[in-house]
Amino acid sequence: MNRRPLIWFAICFVGGSAAAAGFSSRGVLLAAGAAALLATAAVLCRLASWQLAAACALAVSLAAGQRLWADARNVTELPALLAAAEADGPRAAYAAEAVGTVMSAVEIDGDRVMFRVAADSIRVEGEAAAREVRERLVVHVRLAVQPEQAIAAAWQRGDRVRLAGELTRPAGASNSGGFDYRRYLSSQRIHWLLKVQGTAAVEAAAGPPWTAAALLGRVDNARAFLGARMDKLYPSAQSGYMKGLVLGIREDLDPEQFQQFSRLGLTHILAISGLHVAVFLYALGGLLRFARMSRERILLLLMVSVPLYVLLAGASPSVIRAGLMAVLGLLAARLGKLKDGMHLLAAAAVLMLVYDPFFIENVSFQLSFIVTIGLVLGVQPVRKAMPKWRKGGSLLDLFAVTLVAQLVSFPVTIYYFNQFHMLSMLANFVLVPFISFVVMPLGAVALLLAIPWEAGGKLLAFASHYANDWTFALVDHLSRVDSLRTIWATPPIWWVAAWLTILGALFRLVNLWTDRRTARHLEAALDLEQTQPLGIITTYGFAQAGNKKLSTCIFALLILQSAMLLSAYKPDLFNKQASVSFIDVGQGDAIHIRTPGGKHILIDGGGTLTYRKPGEEWRERSDPFEIGQKVLVPLLMKRGVQEIDILVISHLDSDHVRGLKAVLDTIPVRSIWWNGTVKESDDARQLLKQAVALRIPMYSVRAGMMHQPDKNTEINIIWPLADGASPEKVAALEEQNEKSVVMTVRLYQSTFLFSGDINSETEKAIIRNEQNKSPLFTSERKPVSIMKIAHHGSRFSTSEAWLAYWKPSGAVASVGATNSYGHPNPDVLSRLAKQGIEIWRTDVDGEVRFTVTDQALLSYIKE
Repeated sequence: MNRRPLIWFAICFVGGSAAAAGFSSRGVLLAAGAAALLATAAVLCRLASWQLAAACALAVSLAAGQRLWADARNVTELPALLAAAEADGPRAAYAAEAVGTVMSAVEIDGDRVMFRVAADSIRVEGEAAAREVRERLVVHVRLAVQPEQAIAAAWQRGDRVRLAGELTRPAGASNSGGFDYRRYLSSQRIHWLLKVQGTAAVEAAAGPPWTAAALLGRVDNARAFLGARMDKLYPSAQSGYMKGLVLGIREDLDPEQFQQFSRLGLTHILAISGLHVAVFLYALGGLLRFARMSRERILLLLMVSVPLYVLLAGASPSVIRAGLMAVLGLLAARLGKLKDGMHLLAAAAVLMLVYDPFFIENVSFQLSFIVTIGLVLGVQPVRKAMPKWRKGGSLLDLFAVTLVAQLVSFPVTIYYFNQFHMLSMLANFVLVPFISFVVMPLGAVALLLAIPWEAGGKLLAFASHYANDWTFALVDHLSRVDSLRTIWATPPIWWVAAWLTILGALFRLVNLWTDRRTARHLEAALDLEQTQPLGIITTYGFAQAGNKKLSTCIFALLILQSAMLLSAYKPDLFNKQASVSFIDVGQGDAIHIRTPGGKHILIDGGGTLTYRKPGEEWRERSDPFEIGQKVLVPLLMKRGVQEIDILVISHLDSDHVRGLKAVLDTIPVRSIWWNGTVKESDDARQLLKQAVALRIPMYSVRAGMMHQPDKNTEINIIWPLADGASPEKVAALEEQNEKSVVMTVRLYQSTFLFSGDINSETEKAIIRNEQNKSPLFTSERKPVSIMKIAHHGSRFSTSEAWLAYWKPSGAVASVGATNSYGHPNPDVLSRLAKQGIEIWRTDVDGEVRFTVTDQALLSYIKE
């Protein structure tokens, strides 16, 4: 430890910052106490000097204190308005006027403009005067007509703006494990959204020319200029990809293309990071050497150029880390004190967290440092354990780098993204060097050449057109091998830490094992009879015995990691609890059921409705919000839903089926139950065609059908009635509500009723049909435990007769927080209250989740 004090100081600093970010104040104190005990033990065991131990303890305290101090200051300066918003609920919005400076690039996407403002004064409606504040806001401007796009395009970072709109709070995580936009913005010290209608509500003027925001605005202009040049060099299908690859501009990247890269674990190529900085330094250094500059001048120019490149590339945490390490390395080289990469990495981590302690929660920051540490520690031992080829050694070097990067990034990947493709290593092995050392340099040189000579730039870019076509074709082909794509539930954080710790131990043991194997082979090659026979034989025997112990340890750690893989892939293998989750998908339905036997049933998939008129195509966004892709699929994957055994489509209205396209694209579905009709809408037709193309068995269900997915689960269909038509005939039906699939699901001794979007007339028909069944069946029917309120709480559903017949203990309304229908209707709420039925609402309570055990206990989980 004494030989690498900076590394241990950095480890303790990062640990203190992470403890303060993840624990309560009491947890931080416990973590600090544990660190002090470990430091004392290190001194007593003579592993560290008391000076180093004191420095490490100080690092933990400083980092934790800095983060706690930052958290204490990270509050809004509008506390009264915040209290009112918390009391008013998710619909809370307050007319306000703000004055401030634009602090980010202005993004225009269809009919929405988004940017960030550092407000220095805010006046809320009803107040006599504006109050001076230091408040960061995310501004959303909804454009009314297409010409307003040109007006918004003139705004830029550094401008002074006056905005009139509505202040609202960012949405929190309404589903357990879902994306928490409020927390995300809070980590960037933002606590309010300002929603503005039209450019007329925005007054913009140029701000002071030499502020940091104004200077960064010029960088934005340079990026936009280079991006426009890239658009001229490459066809539309490639320009967004090349802008992401060379400039870090990802806004124009095709979402489907990005999804394909994501499935194969290739998105790091599109994020400017250490590899890009290394290629940049190599190319620029080569040019400077060609100009016959001295070594000292080259190092100085490279140090100056790196920050400019970092800014031009977008200044993400990964490129900041790489740029900071590069500058520190160049500085150390110029001073003649260059040490190993771990010291540079340690210094970069401490400096970044000192600048902003909230970096510790950034996924890009975490992945960048973890993978870099893994490469520094793991590549050499893995490469030493490989064969020594006279030819093809560079391929083994590349294989070692790819293997170590995959092993190190794997736990973080499944923790955040919940998927891993078995072809990821092959894709990285083939494409990363090809893209990094062929496509990216070609694109960068073509871009630079196009500035003075556009025709020359196009000629050079033309060489990479075919390379990009080949890349896209290979990525598309590999990503479609769904049988090799695996879905993982989010593991606990201790699992991630344990995996990385064991991996570090394996690298260390493999390094020792290869060193001893090399020494053993050297000794065996000597003439043992002529030179020091006893000493060499003894050494040789100890080497053999030591290698056996190392081999045993390595084998044991590999077995342990295999057991960890199994536990992470099947975390609920022995879990016999059932669960029913009414997922908050806004104004729509999506219900996930896990049976006691581990089967998964999904009822509907929600859907975001759009109301575009003809001629308003300009409003379309490049990556519109889609409930299935953004909410439902990530949530199911986080919970380890590796396949859906039964997908029930209650009916074909868009607010129930639009989100299912993403489900079918991502998660294997074994069977589909639906009402046996078709509907002339794009969402319905595309979904049914997709199911047919995927060869998913589809079953038209009718009242009276019963199915048992496992021993303690029973599904009964109670609507629609059989209409006497041929089962092979599919009827067209535009009004789908009254043909909704209505069903009960019994889990152990608890019964749930799912009633689609039927109204009170259909409810009466169902009651009559149920009463016409055999008296024995009717007498044995027990009250349902939980009822899903029909049609989101419409006034014309959930009648008194319906409630009296089923006698539910509780009811759930799946309803959007900002729906314009007034759901759930007050009359429905009154009928529920009159019969003493407890109600949960997704617009108020978020996701409503129940667990069921074999003891017939039903419990509501408030997330």
